Amino acid sequence: MARFATKSPEQQAHSVEKALQKSDAIDSVRTLLNYTERLEQVAKNMPEFGIQGEIRDLTPETAIQYLEARGQDIGQKTLDMERQAIQSMLTHVTGKLEQGERLPVIKSEHEQALSSRAYTAEQVKLIAESQTDKHALSTQLAYAAGLRAHELHTLSRVSEKQASERPVLDSKFQGREGVIYTVTGKGGLTREVLIPNKLADKLEERRLDVPQQTTDRGVHYEQKYEIGAGQKWSNSYTQASNRALSWSEGAHGLRHSYAQERMNELQNSGFTRDIALETVSQELGHFRPEITEVYLR
Repeated sequence: MARFATKSPEQQAHSVEKALQKSDAIDSVRTLLNYTERLEQVAKNMPEFGIQGEIRDLTPETAIQYLEARGQDIGQKTLDMERQAIQSMLTHVTGKLEQGERLPVIKSEHEQALSSRAYTAEQVKLIAESQTDKHALSTQLAYAAGLRAHELHTLSRVSEKQASERPVLDSKFQGREGVIYTVTGKGGLTREVLIPNKLADKLEERRLDVPQQTTDRGVHYEQKYEIGAGQKWSNSYTQASNRALSWSEGAHGLRHSYAQERMNELQNSGFTRDIALETVSQELGHFRPEITEVYLR
């Protein structure tokens, strides 16, 4: 069981540094110092992402949870360095990873957001028409609910998986109609999403009799619907966008579309920009409203 941190982040990181030195696992002094610096940052950030205990308490599962949440704030290079530092600790200090095992590479959402741009409704329609039915439905779902690629794996009825306890504004989903589902996103946060009624009907037509175990980018999921998701859907989206439009900003652009459309809807309904931004942040599953600002460019 994870314990609450009793040492400072600096003390936790230096404790791991000493253990790595004794293990002779790292030859480069520069690499060791970089790992120590990153692990200190990990220890500082863990409480914010709801991960209790000290860095030595991290498991491969909570490490992935941390990296997914952290990827909303930082670029790929820094995220990879934190992954490597945690991986070294799990392998050579706490023994929670076997020799040769690796943590999956988590994509930086911050970097994706900076490079992606919004699609119009007509463009999304053309892209979906260029996909198979399975992937087209996922494109429509992602556009309608602001879903990440891997979240499509996790779509569940509310009766099967409830949302994490987080602050919720009354303005959430206001002005839209549909069926509430949940998805599990970055940092293990499970949130409610609103699926329009017609899309919910199509989704239920693809419900699996028995949930399917699937692995995507090294992460295991239990998928309840036969729809496109993760890397395969993302690749399908990019290829279809190139066919239909002769260009692609990637599937992440659908979250930009959602953010921008919802901001316009809410502000046109009389909500202040701050309230609208907080609302969209909650709907997208961001930890802070300022992350959502990137999607409004």
